[in-house]
Amino acid sequence: MNVTQGQILLRGVTNCCPNCGNKTLFRPGSAFTLDDQCRSCGLKFEKDEGFFLGAMSLNYGITLVAFLAPIALTWYYGGLGKRTAVALAISVSVVVPIALYRSSRSWQLMLYYFFFPQHLPANHGVLKDEDENI
Repeated sequence: MNVTQGQILLRGVTNCCPNCGNKTLFRPGSAFTLDDQCRSCGLKFEKDEGFFLGAMSLNYGITLVAFLAPIALTWYYGGLGKRTAVALAISVSVVVPIALYRSSRSWQLMLYYFFFPQHLPANHGVLKDEDENI
């Protein structure tokens, strides 16, 4: 069964395993504990130590660009008072990364397999045969 890049994107956005599509990224009953591997297909999620540093960078970038920059610009142009802007920025910088934690892990897997779909176990036989014909 060949997993397309479109399926990888959809599975990443919906926090599903990029290989089989089941919702098995996180341990049942835990909001923040990523499983070592998919409970359905056995795909190992963390490729190397530090693999999910990209997820942290994604989370930080989204928090900064989508939330903190607009607060800073609104304060700079007089739309918010100084204390309100600082309180809002502190609140956002704590709440948004926690809220995006699960999604950023899934997005990291999505980006990796989007660019390297041949690394998915479901694509091993299909892409290998295509590479031999080139």
